[in-house]
Amino acid sequence: MITRLLLFGATGDLAGRFLLPALAGVLAAGRLPAELQLVGAAEQDWDGARFAEHVATRLQEHAGDLPAAARQALVDAARYRRVDLTEPGSVATAVSAFTGSGPVAAYLALPPVLFPATVRALGAAGLPRGSRIAVEKPFGRDLADAQALNALLAQATGDDGQAAFRVDHFLGMPAVAELLALRRPGGALAGRWSGEHLARVDVAWEETLDVGGRAGFYDRTGAVRDVLQNHLVQVLTVLAMELPETRAEDDLHRARLDLLRSVQVPEVAATRRAHYTAGPATRGYVEEDGVDPARCTETFAELGFVVDTPRWAGTRFVLRTGKALAADRKRVALHLRAPAPGALPPGVTRVADDRLEIPLDGAEQDTAGVAVHAPGERSAYSAVLTDLLSGSSRTAVSAAEAEEAWRFVDPVLQAWAAGEPPLLSYPAGSAGPPGDR
Repeated sequence: MITRLLLFGATGDLAGRFLLPALAGVLAAGRLPAELQLVGAAEQDWDGARFAEHVATRLQEHAGDLPAAARQALVDAARYRRVDLTEPGSVATAVSAFTGSGPVAAYLALPPVLFPATVRALGAAGLPRGSRIAVEKPFGRDLADAQALNALLAQATGDDGQAAFRVDHFLGMPAVAELLALRRPGGALAGRWSGEHLARVDVAWEETLDVGGRAGFYDRTGAVRDVLQNHLVQVLTVLAMELPETRAEDDLHRARLDLLRSVQVPEVAATRRAHYTAGPATRGYVEEDGVDPARCTETFAELGFVVDTPRWAGTRFVLRTGKALAADRKRVALHLRAPAPGALPPGVTRVADDRLEIPLDGAEQDTAGVAVHAPGERSAYSAVLTDLLSGSSRTAVSAAEAEEAWRFVDPVLQAWAAGEPPLLSYPAGSAGPPGDR
């Protein structure tokens, strides 16, 4: 197991809200070696004491349910290096900041625009054998960009398929993992998991939060690249893939890839995109600092897919995400062709005779023997970090999967860039733009 973790972007939001709390949790649970070393790297001109204070503050804010001793253990393990990502020598210094020898896991909790320079610098630094580089989504801005990023990762790591770790934390969310249990032989819905029984499957990640302080980043990303093309597509693979022949990771990735290859390009005219206008206590999206209205960036996106396999003949899959909506709705909705069975397993809710819903967030987690009511996303990052350091790839996306997921989304974004269909709007705090839900 890798015991040296280099966290780029260690002072940022992703690290503070999810990675540091998750790391403290898995250390407390004994799922990682106690001798784990953490080196935080960022552009701020901080010293070790300032970074330790930052870590302690973020853990208090986002992992206050952990025992104080567990939080302090991570604070004590953390060191800091200021880094200039444009200078390979600066990155090399961060790589060599650990005591002892052995492989390094370099986690890029950075804006995607910084991935290429950082990956090149890591390659030039000469990472020890067995090291891994973890990058967050989106994996490129389009298919060509994803291919270029994959080439850089392979060059930097001598990628054998495991050294590059493309993080999609939704694959580690407890509720997403539970979807497989529902459909396995003997599962509560196994006999109804096909087009014969399901007319439509919705995957929704709708938030009341607006873009807030992320407007500058968000305006160059949009709802599709931020959530739909990666996170929701991965939920689609779990829902629709044929069950792997074994529990081996190679079989799992093969099943995901086969499913992605069967997804047809959506009918562009039937897609929906929109951004929010002003609402109660919320500024309109185009009024946010850092937003260029000419980009026509969507804060709401809905795409419908056909999966061209015998199992899913006649079923429509709808993926939808949005910001500044009336309610947080993060769930899978199953629209059955006939009333659902009488008895349903825990976690599945009947909202109509022919409609079931499965929440995707809000799972519980046990940490060091203490019951923790943690959001599903923090639980997911616990799985991500454990996989990254242990050599697993269950919560990672392969190079081929990353590229295939762009194949059927790229044409939609190209059409949107050309103005088709028109960009709609919806008041912040509403149910979203007009149309089928």
